[in-house]
Amino acid sequence: MIDHEHGVREPAPRAIAEITAEIGAPAPGSVPREKLDAEQRQVKDLVLHMGGLVEGQIREAARALVQHDADRAYAVMGRDREVNEMAREVTDLVAMTIATQQPVARDLRSLLTLDHVALEIERIGDHAANVAKYAGRLAPLPELDGFLDVPAMAELAASGLCAVLGALVDTDTVQAREVAAGDDEIDRLYHRTFAKTLGLMQADPANVDSGAALLVAAHEVERVGDRVTNIAEDIVFLATGEVEDLNP
Repeated sequence: MIDHEHGVREPAPRAIAEITAEIGAPAPGSVPREKLDAEQRQVKDLVLHMGGLVEGQIREAARALVQHDADRAYAVMGRDREVNEMAREVTDLVAMTIATQQPVARDLRSLLTLDHVALEIERIGDHAANVAKYAGRLAPLPELDGFLDVPAMAELAASGLCAVLGALVDTDTVQAREVAAGDDEIDRLYHRTFAKTLGLMQADPANVDSGAALLVAAHEVERVGDRVTNIAEDIVFLATGEVEDLNP
């Protein structure tokens, strides 16, 4: 899968499936289970910690928007570096584990999938930082119709991330599918916000600056929902080895 926003190729489930299929199954007794299991737990714990941090960033960005709090917004933007560093740490841990433990089959799939989940969370952190950036720009401007549905979208996105992280803990495909289905409501609110904002901008040129910033913030939140769905698909792939589109 190509991330068109950043121009990089991501190790999405289909690519991971191809890699693990080529390597095949391990020879009996070839994988040191205790060491490998410990390192996989370490990777997973770091991914979950990273996800919890980003969930908080989404909520903080929304608070900055609603409260016209530029300082809070800039604080969210500043903490994005910590998220990026954690993503690099996950990748380093995965690479080290693969190099030293030589996992195959399900173990390799698990490590590569967790690395992809970390990448998705890092991208969600970028979206949260962008919401905060536009919240900072909107802080001194008159409020445009209560910021329409953007705060509600952000709450749904943060709750969805929290829920999908819970599904990751136990590789719960039922919960993962439920989270993915919830993205439809974020999309609905986004389209409603888009239409209403355009109407307000057309009705009064004084609304153009705040309306344009609000549209970008809404789009960033909508992208969070898409990436949460990607994580849900990763969980289904991790459990079943099958690639599914949960939000066609």
